Amino acid sequence: MENKKIQKKMKRALFISTRNPFSERYSGDVIGSQKVIKILKKIYSLDIVGLGKNEDLSKKNIFIFKSPFFLFKLFNVIKSLFNFEPMQYGIFYSNKMKKFIDENADNYDLIFFYHIRSSQYLPQYYRRKKIIEMGDLYSSNYTQTYKNLSIFNPLKYIYLLESFFVKKAETKIFSDFDKIILFSKNEIKKIDGSFKRKIYQINISVDKLKDKFRFSKKNNKILFIGNLKYLPNYLAVKDFIKNVLPEIKYKFPLIKLEIIGEIKNYDKFFFSINKNINCLGPKKKLDKFIKGSICGLANLNIATGIQGKVLTYMSYGLPVVCSKKVAVNFSNSVLTYNNNEEFINKLGTLKNNYSTSNKLRKNSKKLIKNFSQEKINQSYLKIIKI
Repeated sequence: MENKKIQKKMKRALFISTRNPFSERYSGDVIGSQKVIKILKKIYSLDIVGLGKNEDLSKKNIFIFKSPFFLFKLFNVIKSLFNFEPMQYGIFYSNKMKKFIDENADNYDLIFFYHIRSSQYLPQYYRRKKIIEMGDLYSSNYTQTYKNLSIFNPLKYIYLLESFFVKKAETKIFSDFDKIILFSKNEIKKIDGSFKRKIYQINISVDKLKDKFRFSKKNNKILFIGNLKYLPNYLAVKDFIKNVLPEIKYKFPLIKLEIIGEIKNYDKFFFSINKNINCLGPKKKLDKFIKGSICGLANLNIATGIQGKVLTYMSYGLPVVCSKKVAVNFSNSVLTYNNNEEFINKLGTLKNNYSTSNKLRKNSKKLIKNFSQEKINQSYLKIIKI
């Protein structure tokens, strides 16, 4: 009876995501949304709304609406363009989901929106607490992507257009929401000062510190973890395979590039033609792949915020080599390089020099403690309490 009374006194919150937080999809946004949900449940009676492959309204407190068919998505994208809104709004829009939220929003003391595209579901009349986790400034990401694509690639102009619309959407979010969560301090510096009182910086969390890496001169793998259906990851891997791997192969014939993450079938086929490349697809347990690796690779030229792949490498004690754009959030805990020749020289040092490799391992272990789940939970709880 006491538990029931306590439950009745709990305030109500609604969590909104444009993906199904409980899907089997192994991706950063699904994993991240599950973590936020666990934190919200600590102090709220929580309902969850999301989009998925199949509609499921049968579970208590969970309302999953079916993502529209392709033609409806295309119509919604065109509608978004006419409204000068991001195209991703159209891709992740559902009339049923919008109607459900509009009709029920007033039942909640707090609504937590997960990622920028979920902000389109904010009811205009809602006057209670509104929090959004943006993570990164995607307008900056899209601008970088536009600049890195060839003038003959149609995607270049799509990303240019999207960068303008996303920038407009971000400004609206800064105005409409009570609290906005970003991962990187460097991202916050880019925001207009009048909005900064609403901005909260929270690090990406790491579940466990496993420290599985062990130095050996016999280690012969470079590990890249990331979804290759995400264009910045794909471009980084493609550039590495074309411009760096041949030189590595000449100097270190046994070294291979091992790729873990979502990948299109034809990309996997063409990459795997090269005997020095292994495309393994998504893997939930990484322990055995850390073994035999020299370093983790984060050579992205398009990067905003904090790269989760770097935190994953660090959580296993694996030394990290990354581009300067990625390195800005990790100080002396990673190795950076100015050109391909320098990358290969530093790779050789990591492969053959225990002291350099172990120093990076120790620096990683020290830094990664700031990203522990316990610390991050406390930061979220301070923000979501009302």
